[in-house]
Amino acid sequence: QVQVVESGGGLVQTGESLRLSCAASKVLFSFVAMGWYRQSPGKPRELVVEITSGGNTVYADSVKGRFTVSSDNAKNTMYLQMNSLKPEDTAVYYCHARDDLWDYWGQGTSVTVSS
Repeated sequence: QVQVVESGGGLVQTGESLRLSCAASKVLFSFVAMGWYRQSPGKPRELVVEITSGGNTVYADSVKGRFTVSSDNAKNTMYLQMNSLKPEDTAVYYCHARDDLWDYWGQGTSVTVSS
C-alpha cells in the first residue's frame, strides 16, 4: 500500500520560514506527479505547487517567489520550503502523489502563521 506522510508544520510568525516534508513509501520517480495542496477553514482545497515527472512545475500565484518545492530521491522525500510566510498561508497542507493507478493523499500537516 502506497503512503505519503507529511511532517514539519507548526506555528510561526509573519515573515518566518518553515519546511514541510512528504515521505513516500516508494521511489519518487514511480509517480507521474507530486505536489502540495492546502485547505483553510471554510475554503476548498487549493493547489500550492505541482511537479510532474516531465519536469514541469506549477506554483500558485499566491506563493510564487516565496515557496520552493524540492526532492531527495535517495530519501523518497519531497519538500516544500516556505519563506516569508503570511497569515493567509495558514492552512492544513497536504502532500499529493499520483501514479498510473491512483491518487494518494497524506493526512495533512497544520501551518499557522500569526500576525
